[in-house]
Amino acid sequence: MKILKVLPLLVLFSSCQARTDFFTSIGHMTDLLNTEKDLLTSLKDYIKAEELKLEQIKKWAEKFDSLSETATKDPEGFLGHPVNAFKLMKRLNTEWQDLENLVLKDMSDGFISNLTLQRQYFPNDEDQTGAARALIRLQDTYNLDTETISRGNLPGVNNKATLTAEDCFELGKISYTEADYYHTELWMEQALRQLDSGEVSSLDKVLVLDYLSYAVYQQGDLEKALMLTKRLLELDPEHQRGNGNLKYFEYIMTKEANKSSSSDSEAVQPKTKKGRPKDHLPERQKYEMLCRGEGVKMTPRRQKKLFCRYHDGNKSPVFILSPTKQEDEWDKPRIVRYHDIISDDEIEKVKQIAKPRLRRATVHDPVTGQLTTAQYRVSKSAWLSGYEDPVIARINQRIQELTGLDVSTAEELQVANYGMGGQYEPHFDFARKDEPDAFKELGTGNRIATWLFYMSDVPAGGATVFPEVGAAVYPKKGTAVFWYNLFESGEGDYSTRHAACPVLVGSKWGEYGIYSSKAFVFLIICCVIGGLLGFRHGAGLSPHRMVHCAALFCGSVLMTFVIEAPRVQM
Repeated sequence: MKILKVLPLLVLFSSCQARTDFFTSIGHMTDLLNTEKDLLTSLKDYIKAEELKLEQIKKWAEKFDSLSETATKDPEGFLGHPVNAFKLMKRLNTEWQDLENLVLKDMSDGFISNLTLQRQYFPNDEDQTGAARALIRLQDTYNLDTETISRGNLPGVNNKATLTAEDCFELGKISYTEADYYHTELWMEQALRQLDSGEVSSLDKVLVLDYLSYAVYQQGDLEKALMLTKRLLELDPEHQRGNGNLKYFEYIMTKEANKSSSSDSEAVQPKTKKGRPKDHLPERQKYEMLCRGEGVKMTPRRQKKLFCRYHDGNKSPVFILSPTKQEDEWDKPRIVRYHDIISDDEIEKVKQIAKPRLRRATVHDPVTGQLTTAQYRVSKSAWLSGYEDPVIARINQRIQELTGLDVSTAEELQVANYGMGGQYEPHFDFARKDEPDAFKELGTGNRIATWLFYMSDVPAGGATVFPEVGAAVYPKKGTAVFWYNLFESGEGDYSTRHAACPVLVGSKWGEYGIYSSKAFVFLIICCVIGGLLGFRHGAGLSPHRMVHCAALFCGSVLMTFVIEAPRVQM
């Protein structure tokens, strides 16, 4: 005997022909609100046209009703008047035909045409599935129960929204289609609770119980599956699959009971296998704890060694008179935050340039060597060059002055906007030894350092975390964080493995500057040439840039030489 386990699969309506990936960017999802607003305006116009048509029909009816009532009282006397006789002929021959034409007139043409036009920009099945996965990802990462999500009780929300029983059912069905029976059970139970509480809904409890009992069975909880199936049959005694499952569950339980009774040992309860599906990420638990603000490893003793200061970019002409505020976020690896480093006007300009060009963010596939999309990176990005706008050039120059890194060899600035539950799971910005050609296409060499602008505040979630060291850095609009990915030797610093936590509430915008080892090599050469020739002949690097260059990139022997270089007689 086999359990009847074929349940209806998820069918989502969509006629969108192109892959849109709306769910990966809140910035792009805002365009959908404008589309929906336009459709609503068109729908209201259609309703007004139908109402006007109905009013005209009512007037016809009132007129005919008055005439008919008078005429039927004395038909011959009424028609004895030649005018009445003529008007009767006219009404039945032409006026009722006009009324028929009015009734048959289709007022929906404008609305249907607009809807057809806009439908090509609608989200597709992938978007709806991606949005559902995002809610489940947030549920898992932030330890949220289904009731909290369904009631919209999230931290930092300004616009509270709730899920209906149908919404919860859809989340459960999407989990079911992916054989994720753990989340299927959670969301089907939530749908059932809301129906049991009296929520008005067209959703059939029998259908919910059908999915729920099977999901529970798949996780090894036979007793609960039997109980749910019996409840299903109380509502629909003729349910074919339910009756088949009931017999199967009872058969299995009887079989297990006989095994237990025939054994001298104590009966062993069958093990259930409930829990989240296993995935590819070994540090999942540490990563998610940090996202929730748990497990941060900064001790009070280490905290005392972190400072705030005014930073002039090692006497950069740009920052000598107006130094920027620098704060130590972490010690090893050293992560610093620059405050008030990008203005609101600059942020809006960057977003304005980037938004039309946002595309689904990709990752480097170490097997194929190609760029591809991945579920562990949910965002859209755009690449901006300094020559495109003075604001971009100014931002690049600002980074160069503060870090001493040559932006001419850096990758273009990457602007990212995260979507629903937007994230980038733990990764390295640099290429490991087994990925020698990771950035060959870019022609930039390995990635020595990362600069990250935060261009929005995030009410909840969205932290940048470093699971290897237990560090968490939180988004703050107008600030930037900076760290080195490589040691002075050129070896990768594995403690810089980091992640962008899922955005729980809000929209996260970031701008990334990735600086390559070409800049590293160039500056070391500058250090050497400047030390040997620059000061003697009045050319090359200035003394303060020379020391800065050496401090950042040169070994101890070269550093000693460079620091002494200013003593050379001019």
